[in-house]
Amino acid sequence: MANHDTWKVLPHGPIEKLGSHLWYVLGSLESGPLKRVMVVAKRQSGGLVVHNGVCLEEERMAEIEAWGKPEVLIVPNGYHRLDAKAFKTRYPDLKVLCPRKARARAAEVVAVDGTYEDFDGDEHVKLETLDGTDHAEGVMLVTGDDGVSLVLNDVVFNMPHVPGFTGFVMKSLLSSSGGPRVSRLSRMFLVKDRKALRAHLERLADTRGLVRVIVSHHEVISEHPKETLREVAATV
Repeated sequence: MANHDTWKVLPHGPIEKLGSHLWYVLGSLESGPLKRVMVVAKRQSGGLVVHNGVCLEEERMAEIEAWGKPEVLIVPNGYHRLDAKAFKTRYPDLKVLCPRKARARAAEVVAVDGTYEDFDGDEHVKLETLDGTDHAEGVMLVTGDDGVSLVLNDVVFNMPHVPGFTGFVMKSLLSSSGGPRVSRLSRMFLVKDRKALRAHLERLADTRGLVRVIVSHHEVISEHPKETLREVAATV
């Protein structure tokens, strides 16, 4: 997939304001049924952390900018870099962070300032690297007035079955569709220590005040997030 050098808006849904410190957008890619998710989290300082940036229309970006200044762009793995350069061009002072193992690949399209370990977390937004992924993926924890949201990336999918050949591949070959799961593709390329990842997901499931789990493709896990994440962890 080509990376965008300029601000290119693809079809997407509305900005969903999920909490006092969490906004969400579900967008499309240029081809195929796969959806992508952008999350914008508000820090204690009022600045914004953009997780998996997606270019939006000027009216929507103005709404985000009125909410706070974009300060940090999270490139959540080496393959989620489609709009990273466009965001850095729009916001030159933006600090770009990614998981340690993703740094070289992310740096092919955008200057990277650091890794998840360099993020200055506060009471509203924190970053953790996921155990068992060899520093390839992490999780963003966002705390607002409604509780805690976990923002994951590719290590967990929550994609419904889709029709056609792509749907067949996602369902039968990659085991990526059909509800919350660790896909076969994730096991092949992201999971290096199943036991360690399972334990980390179980700890996250025990997060006090957990209200939702957001993944970078498709649907939010908002019903029974603790139980669902534990079920996902058991299948790693």
